[in-house]
Amino acid sequence: MGRAPRIDVRDEIYHVLNRANAGVEIFRKEKDYEAFESVIQEAKEKNPIKIFSYCLMPNHWHFILSPEDDGGLNKFMQRLALTHAQRWHAHYHNVGSGHLYQGRYKAFIIQKENYFLQAASYVERNAMRAGLVKKAQDWKWSSLWRREFGTLKQKEMIDPWPIAIPGDLLEYINRADSKNSLELIRESIKKSRPLGDSEWLNKTIRKFGLEIVTRNPGRPKNGT
Repeated sequence: MGRAPRIDVRDEIYHVLNRANAGVEIFRKEKDYEAFESVIQEAKEKNPIKIFSYCLMPNHWHFILSPEDDGGLNKFMQRLALTHAQRWHAHYHNVGSGHLYQGRYKAFIIQKENYFLQAASYVERNAMRAGLVKKAQDWKWSSLWRREFGTLKQKEMIDPWPIAIPGDLLEYINRADSKNSLELIRESIKKSRPLGDSEWLNKTIRKFGLEIVTRNPGRPKNGT
């Protein structure tokens, strides 16, 4: 997965993702998705964090998160991944067979102004991009489905966006990714590089000492 930024700061917004080890299908049936969403809820109750968007895919997942305390992102993610891996192995009777995930989650900071909507939409259209559904809101295992069709209890897990939600949000999300947007986000995923305009990007890289991290080599895997 490469090296994640060594930062975890209150109120910053992060795109976070992880993949199954060796391409294993994490979610094989509806109950697997439901079990993971239950772990999300448990982890959030134990380690409060703002969840703006997420999408669960058969062998990986994406989140847009904001920690409420310094160090909160790592605490939430550790609890989420460890609890899920333990229960997954127990359910499939393969405890001791190896790691469920490729390694540490990958995360990068997002500039709220102008780039939050771009990143959140990228996450929420993931299943549509992969051809699993025709409309992004039809993928049940996502924050978009919860906002549109979920019960009041299901909607409670998703926090209000830090920007005004556009009135044409569904139309916006269901558009194909622009080539430029896709390249920017995949470059951020590849290098764990903050996502924002050039001025903000340079300031953020200097502020958090990310020069080495942003030069990491490697190419993103298909389907991110």
